[in-house]
Amino acid sequence: MEKIYSGKTKDVFSLENGNYLLKFKDDCTGKDGVFDPGENSVGLTIEGVGDVNLRMSIYFFEKINAAGIRTHYVSANLADTTMEVLPAKVFGKGLEVICRRRAVGSFIRRYGEYIEPGTPLPEYVEMTFKNDAKGDPLVTRDGLVVLGVMSEKQYDDIKEMTRKVTRIVQDEMAARGMELYDIKFEFGYDSAGEVMLIDEIASGNMRVYKDGAYIDPMTLSKLFFEK
Repeated sequence: MEKIYSGKTKDVFSLENGNYLLKFKDDCTGKDGVFDPGENSVGLTIEGVGDVNLRMSIYFFEKINAAGIRTHYVSANLADTTMEVLPAKVFGKGLEVICRRRAVGSFIRRYGEYIEPGTPLPEYVEMTFKNDAKGDPLVTRDGLVVLGVMSEKQYDDIKEMTRKVTRIVQDEMAARGMELYDIKFEFGYDSAGEVMLIDEIASGNMRVYKDGAYIDPMTLSKLFFEK
């Protein structure tokens, strides 16, 4: 097993079978010792974060796979906080896909003169390039095709898959008396160009509310697994 990449919250190893192993860390993005999933640097370490992020990812990936939606998830080992995944190429130099069920966050910052905070949205899907220096710029379907980042079919597949996965996550939150406002995904593709959901599905990648109040990621992780 060879380490090929060390990320902020996960390390990546190559396996002899051609797959990869993701090692979840307890390192968190943040600033001045405060956890913030929107930050771009490691700001603190919280014991158990890697474990709960892996647990939530396992929970959702298994449900998504069972629904017939393709992901990179193969298996996981909670004892050493690792997840085995299929190899996948990222789109361009990295692309984030957001599904918005209500108008909050950067959506309101951009379009607040046209819409009230918290207004329901019809599973609005948008894509942004991962580029900290440029503020993760939005990119359209036509832009992605013109730039050669993806084909029209890949875009349409990602949009459809994003909405299906968002419904799965929202159903699970609703069953616990909570509501998903928005969620961020990453997608990749295999050697045949087929799209798959990659990375993780953890509380730091979503905004969830209960009785109109925002639930911070650490609290959300605890509430989600309470029985």
